[in-house]
Order: sequence, then structure tokens, then C-alpha cells
Amino acid sequence: MNYKETIEYLYALQPPFHLVGAAAYKPGLQNTELLMEHLGHPEQRFKSIHITGTNGKGSVSHLIAASLQAAGLKVGLYTSPHLVDFRERVRVGRGKTERMNEIEESRVVEFVEKNKDFLEKVKPSFFETTMALAFQYFAEKEVDVAVVEVGLGGRLDSTNILPPYSVSPIPHGVILSVITNVGMDHTEFLGSTLSRIAYEKAGIMKPNVPCVVGEVENETEPVFIEAAKRNGIYGEGLETDDCKIWFAERCMYLMRERHRVVSECELKGMYQEKNMQTAFVALRSLNTSNILPNIPSEAIAYGFKKVCSLTGLRGRWETLSNQPLVICDTGHNSHGLKYVSQQLRQTCSEYARKYTNSRLRIVFGMVDDKDVENVIRLMPTNAKYYFTQAGTHRAIPAERLFEMWKQIAPQTDGAIYHSVTEAVKAAMSEQKEHDILFIGGSNYVIGELLKMWNEK
Repeated sequence: MNYKETIEYLYALQPPFHLVGAAAYKPGLQNTELLMEHLGHPEQRFKSIHITGTNGKGSVSHLIAASLQAAGLKVGLYTSPHLVDFRERVRVGRGKTERMNEIEESRVVEFVEKNKDFLEKVKPSFFETTMALAFQYFAEKEVDVAVVEVGLGGRLDSTNILPPYSVSPIPHGVILSVITNVGMDHTEFLGSTLSRIAYEKAGIMKPNVPCVVGEVENETEPVFIEAAKRNGIYGEGLETDDCKIWFAERCMYLMRERHRVVSECELKGMYQEKNMQTAFVALRSLNTSNILPNIPSEAIAYGFKKVCSLTGLRGRWETLSNQPLVICDTGHNSHGLKYVSQQLRQTCSEYARKYTNSRLRIVFGMVDDKDVENVIRLMPTNAKYYFTQAGTHRAIPAERLFEMWKQIAPQTDGAIYHSVTEAVKAAMSEQKEHDILFIGGSNYVIGELLKMWNEK
């Protein structure tokens, strides 16, 4: 098989979550344990940083990876989903001058061909197979540390096969857990309350392994404290020598030293302030463990400044064009789109002060397991909408999304388009010089947009 045939084979063997939704979700570690045993336990051959959260875990993962890379470490990065190419999920990089390399097409083909009989016998999920490929690749590349993003939840996610840090037989395992935040998403799998979802996220905490929690609320804080106590890591703050859990929003480091340490970040968008704070506290906490070489402030500053250039991260309040202004963002639930909506309103206000005839245009599509009603109430009403659907079974049909929108916001000015390409082309053809065009609502909408944009 060639690379294209190999990816098609993986999709056919166990269709991924982004194509079929709940049918692809396989909670628990049984298949993962079999995979790791079959591969000789690669998860026990590298140190790792394990990251979960409802939103921001991708941004935080890339900020941490870029900073570690800038500090001279050889860093693996495992994230999901991919936007354009499957290989985006698995990257390795080292140093300040080179962008992280995606896993080679030949290595993907080799892995599948070598393990084909086992995959067909055990039938792990698409995500489990991809994760196993990544872990074996990181072990073979002898990375100093791998930054690993949870797929869904935490406690029952296959990435939770990563063991707590141990020095035997070689130093390996999770040296830091990070939980960015908790919002109402994937409730059919994780629970219908914030406390229940927090319990699932807190499942990545390990005995005696430090943990950083980005944001807490009254409903989630007791859950995190209880989990920290169970794992023997409860403490009061970053200032104490014996502390092993930190609530990042209460640490003043980034805010106090902002202009000296991280005066610039390549990730734009108001919501990135919290992600930056979480990543910064996580990096500072690593320096208290003495497991990795010291991460100097200069490396953190450079990693934040060049995070997209170093890691290849895209789709986070990304400006595709300045004249006219075209912006895209992968925010896809009410917790994330709350900040996107605020940013859109701020951008519109700035344009209104400059140009009397500026108009906001929005290309928008969602998938069917999101809290659509809350999203509709958050999004701007003074915009021209181009409702669309990505090419995935999970996408809400554009007609149904439009109907739902009109029920809640009957004044909405909108039209229906049956593909992302069609919607974007229509919006751009109508966009005037000082109009603002925003494209979002789903990772899959942004993936199809970027593929179209790259070809353009």
C-alpha cells in the first residue's frame, strides 16, 4: 500500500470519531493494553506531559512543546484531530530554528503493514491505532519528552495508558499532568454536569506526579482537590516546595512578568490569554521537578513568540487575509465560542470606528453533538451568515442548522450552502474591502477551509 491507500485502509478498518461520532468511541484501556504489549511497551520508553481539557488543550500542548523545543530538547507532540493531513497528529522537533517534522508517510505505511494482522484481529479504534503509532515513533526517535494530548475525557482515554514517572528501567512516564478547563461538551460520554466532566478529566492525575489546572469553578474545584488528595499531590501553590498541584489562574507569574517574559505570542485571540497562563505555569512547574533540564525564561518567550512557526499549529484565530480581513478559528462549542464571539464583536467595533460601511460575514457549520442552542445565543446577530456543512457524517445539515438558528434568532440574515468551499466562495465574492469574514464552528469546517486555501 502507498500512503493514501494506508490512510483509507485505517478509515475503513475502524472509522474515526470525526466521521462517525459515538460509534468510534471505545472507552477503556483494554485494546490499548493489548496494543502496547504487542509493540513491546513503547509508552515505557519516554518521558511525557499529559494534557486534557474541554478547550485549549491543543493550544497549550503546542505552547509547551514549542518552549521545550526552544530550550534545546528533542520533543514529540501528539494531538488530534488533524485539520488537513493525518501526519499532523504526530510530530518531532528540536531546536529554535527548525519547524517540527511530521511523521514520514513511509513510517505510517510501514507501521500499518507490519501490524496489519494484529489490527484486524483486535480491531482497536482509529484513535487507539494512531496513538500506538505515535508512541512507537517517539520511542524510536528517543525523544527527551513527548507532549501528549488526550483524545476525549481523560480517565478512560487510551492515552491514559501512560504510566506515572519512574526511573526504572529507564526514566519514563508522565512527569506532569495538565487540565486546561472544564466545559459542557461530549456530555453523552463524560456526563451532564461540570463536576462529572471534571471527574473524568481529573482521571489523568497520577500518584506523586505534579498537575496544573488552568481554570476552576465552584463546581469543579472540589473535584480536582479530591483527586489531588487521592494521588498525594495536594498543595497550596507554586511558592511551596512540596506543592504538586497548581491552579494556574491564581498564579501571578505570567501577568506579573508579561512584558519581560512573554511579550509576544504567535497565537492570537482573547481566549489565548488563559491558555498562555496555563502553559506558562506548567513550564515553570517543570523547573521545580528537576526531571528535565532547566527551561529558561528566554526559551519560553521564544516558544510563545514562534509557537505556530515551530509546531505548525493552525486555525486558532488565524488571519488568512488582511485586505479584506479573513479570519478562521476552530472553536466548536459554547465554552470556546464565547470567547470567539467576544473577539468578533471587538474586531467589528474597531472596524466600525474606521469604516462606516463595514459588515460582518460568517461562514458557519457545526457537528451534531454540540450545544447548538447556546452557541446560537452567543454568536453575533448583526452578521450575514453562510450556513454550511463539512463532509462528515456528524455534520449538522446546513438546512437544519439554518432552521435552528432562525427559531432562536429570527432576525438572522442567512443562506444555505452544501459545502464549505461553496460557502467560502460565496462569502468572498460578496465581501467588500472593509468587510470582516469569519469562518468557524467546527474543526472539520476549518480543515476543509485550509485545504482549499492551500490549494488556492
